[in-house]
Amino acid sequence: MSETMIHPTAIVDAGAQIGEGTRVWHWSHVSAGARVGAGCSFGQNVFVANDVVIGDNVKVQNNVSIYDAVTLEDDVFCGPSMVFTNVNNPRSHVSRKHEYRRTVVKKGATIGANATVVCGHVIGEYAFIGAGAVVTKDVPPYALMVGTPARRIGWMCQCGERVDSTLGEHECAACNTRYQVTGNSCTPV
Repeated sequence: MSETMIHPTAIVDAGAQIGEGTRVWHWSHVSAGARVGAGCSFGQNVFVANDVVIGDNVKVQNNVSIYDAVTLEDDVFCGPSMVFTNVNNPRSHVSRKHEYRRTVVKKGATIGANATVVCGHVIGEYAFIGAGAVVTKDVPPYALMVGTPARRIGWMCQCGERVDSTLGEHECAACNTRYQVTGNSCTPV
């Protein structure tokens, strides 16, 4: 694995754990309590709060803030300017740090540019959140979600291609992985 790289304009607070080969680019800030895995990449102007856990090989594009109570498992992709929240009903004059709701983004999931993830939900393995979508509930594994609020319009392969959404067993045309599609789930076979 390559050497960890911290750009001279980036701030990594003492106590932050940064894995081998991770790259932190221009004007980014990783807080003291953050735990970041190996081989990650944080684009320009990324903020990572104290109570954040990030797995290996996570790609966070420009202008993303990962606030307290967010966990990103291995191989997650966060598109440019997507948004996480951690309080359900924020008010400037009311402190609600004790009310943070945990958000978990499971292995291999993709969150598109300018999408918003409302706190307290789980985004399943290899789910794909389309650009601009607003996630307001848990997302099943492999689901393709779009719109406001986000709704499932199909299923996605681990390789990032759409899977036939009709009931039954289907093979991904791009990588030949096979999936069983039911009314509410898509699982590899």
